[in-house]
Amino acid sequence: MLRTKITAVVAAAAALAISLAAFLSYRGVSDLVADELERGLDDRANTVVTLLAAGLTPPTRPDMVEQVVSAQGTVRPLAPGRDALPVSSGALRVARTGKGESRADIVVSGTEYGTLTRPLPGGGAVMVGQSYEGAARVDHRSLWRISWATAAAIGFAALLGWLVLGRILRPVRRLAGATRRITTTQDLTTPLPPAGSDEIGQLTHSFAHMLAALRRSRAQQQQLVQDASHELRTPLTSVRGSAELLQRARGRLAPEDEEQILTTLVTETAALDDLVRELVELATDRHTEEEPGAVDLAVAAEDSAQRFRLRTGRVVLVIEDDTNPPVPVHARPRALQRCIDNLLSNAVKFSPEGTPVAVHISGGRLTVRDQGPGIAPGERHAVFDRFYRGPRTQATPGSGLGLAIVHDIIAADAGTVFATTADGGGAEVGFDLPPHGWAGPNGPKARRRSWRTREPARRDGRGQPTKNLSPRPQPD
Repeated sequence: MLRTKITAVVAAAAALAISLAAFLSYRGVSDLVADELERGLDDRANTVVTLLAAGLTPPTRPDMVEQVVSAQGTVRPLAPGRDALPVSSGALRVARTGKGESRADIVVSGTEYGTLTRPLPGGGAVMVGQSYEGAARVDHRSLWRISWATAAAIGFAALLGWLVLGRILRPVRRLAGATRRITTTQDLTTPLPPAGSDEIGQLTHSFAHMLAALRRSRAQQQQLVQDASHELRTPLTSVRGSAELLQRARGRLAPEDEEQILTTLVTETAALDDLVRELVELATDRHTEEEPGAVDLAVAAEDSAQRFRLRTGRVVLVIEDDTNPPVPVHARPRALQRCIDNLLSNAVKFSPEGTPVAVHISGGRLTVRDQGPGIAPGERHAVFDRFYRGPRTQATPGSGLGLAIVHDIIAADAGTVFATTADGGGAEVGFDLPPHGWAGPNGPKARRRSWRTREPARRDGRGQPTKNLSPRPQPD
């Protein structure tokens, strides 16, 4: 359980910190007691020396033992009934020389003493011993008190951490419960707990945005399935009706009627194939695994135009804006090529036979102009919807998915699409893409020069040079 683990970590950290503080406090108390003992011993020794020099006997203290040590090492206790303290070599040296002092710790009858020996003015030395029993009791008492205080502080820290973490993790548990319900029920409308302004609130907001995106994606998928079933029903009905008619007639149809039914079957089957292919393209976006990079619009447009010239025999012009030359755009190459192909396919489909289709490139904008019926102002956004067929194009074959695919691909590359009616008739449909940060010897000018070197002249579907093209500079 997360709460238990975090509480254990917090308690361990608190225990370490409190134990360290307790140890330092105990050491501080011990050092303070030791200093007080040293000062007390010094003061008592000075007092005894002064009184003895004045011919007086110092008053007795229960924790102190005083004695006079002669130069020969004999000992005379100053308080009757007290055990004599053993004389160390250092104390004997002070008594003989009358110089310096000597400190030592000794044990007498199981009691530890701290001793200090100082010389007397008339010869010999005075030796003062102080019992450590009182200091030991203080040290022991302080150790127990610090230990109990440390244990209580650690327990309090653990309890406080448990309570505080419970309050902190409560929104996390609620969020986890909501996500479990969503995972179990697949209900994306399950409400999330209220979000605050802290990190947990930000996490909840992120989950809410993710759920909203999933709801939109599911709604789009459901709408796509509904629209696809509707669009597939029409050609399937036609194919089924034609097939049933052939089955019932069994060779009794006139040749021209049979040819018409077979033509209908081929046409509707081809329409079904195109529709299924575009549905798969739209639903899976097979180009999402492409890495975006710098794409030269002029190169991509010329590649698509050349394919359509060979495929349809139509005149497809690629025109660059001299005042705003094409720049490399940030896009996925194969996906962008599909967009241009869809725009050209749409333009060729709606342009009368024998009329040209023009591709204009200006900076990061590509526009395809046809000679068709144009686009009404109220349809300029709707033409990018899935399966949309305007009133003017109902009789023209098509799935209504080409421009929707263009919209999805361009939007995924942070671009925008547009559609309008051109001056003089026809439609202008295209997109804008952000420029790619390209510089150096492999920049746009170098790439355009290399492309022009490979294809020095552009030709229409009849193999003739195209007219009204912006002149291309020759390689340097």
